[in-house]
Amino acid sequence: MQQIPVYSFTGFLDSGKTKFIQETLEDPRFNAGERTLLLVFEEGEEEYDFSAYPYQNVYMEVLDQQTVTTKELQALAKKYRAQRVVAELNGMQQVGDLYMRFPENWAVAQEVMFADSTTIMAYNGNMRNLVMDKLVGAQMVVFNRLTPGCDVVPYHKLARAASRRIDILYDYTDGSTSFDDIEDPLPFDINAPVIEIKDEDYALWYRDCTEEPQKYDGKTVRFKAQVAMLRRDKNGMFAPGRFVMTCCVEDIQFCGIPCRYAGARDLESRSWVTVTAKVSAEKHPLYKGDMGPVLDAVEVTKNAVPAEPDVATF
Repeated sequence: MQQIPVYSFTGFLDSGKTKFIQETLEDPRFNAGERTLLLVFEEGEEEYDFSAYPYQNVYMEVLDQQTVTTKELQALAKKYRAQRVVAELNGMQQVGDLYMRFPENWAVAQEVMFADSTTIMAYNGNMRNLVMDKLVGAQMVVFNRLTPGCDVVPYHKLARAASRRIDILYDYTDGSTSFDDIEDPLPFDINAPVIEIKDEDYALWYRDCTEEPQKYDGKTVRFKAQVAMLRRDKNGMFAPGRFVMTCCVEDIQFCGIPCRYAGARDLESRSWVTVTAKVSAEKHPLYKGDMGPVLDAVEVTKNAVPAEPDVATF
């Protein structure tokens, strides 16, 4: 079955998604005649002008993001013989919930979030879980409607709280744009003989290590964690980690890293330990086929004092 690439555009109402998609489909470099299924899950004030497209092989369907089914999406792709999908998502719905209903041969090729600088901080204050939901999976975020010369640091921090790899573009009201070039030094020395991870830095280190495992390959780390046992790898392995909160209490989850340790069977689940281990970048079932960090314990010290704070945050 031929794979269909999906280009997703997320953000809240009137954040600029429709305008950008319109301009993209008007660009012959993107629209060279491919049969494009345009899925609109949120209708704003802007409307699509099909007469401006260099080719007319664009077919729009307005759908309810909350109720659309896999069968409906499959039927639309077949009806229009779609070669690709462009989707304008509803900002008030979780992105992952929709992706779970995508047909098997639909693959998200790119996800871009649009954020109106005049409203995004209010959304973040009142609906942080929805803001983070879009930032975490996006390859790029566009903060638009910025006043030239304004302080972009708050927007930078908002994006970096979700991902250290997301590209950040600032779009100003005078028509100029610029990519973010603010450096974020890590709060620990990655080149130290032993990288010491403080309690308050665990969440940041975990995200950085899982996003770029090759950066830590061959390095030794030391951190405080709780013991979690792995269902599949019961012999000589455990997963030291911490409970991490991304945006709100509802999204707290345990973030552990597989660790080879001969004495794993003697560890008590949920007990606190201090782990000194060498990191290697390799595949593990926990990462669903992708590369990720795997630890080889050098030393595991039991009865460690519980970390402060108990729940780590970004």
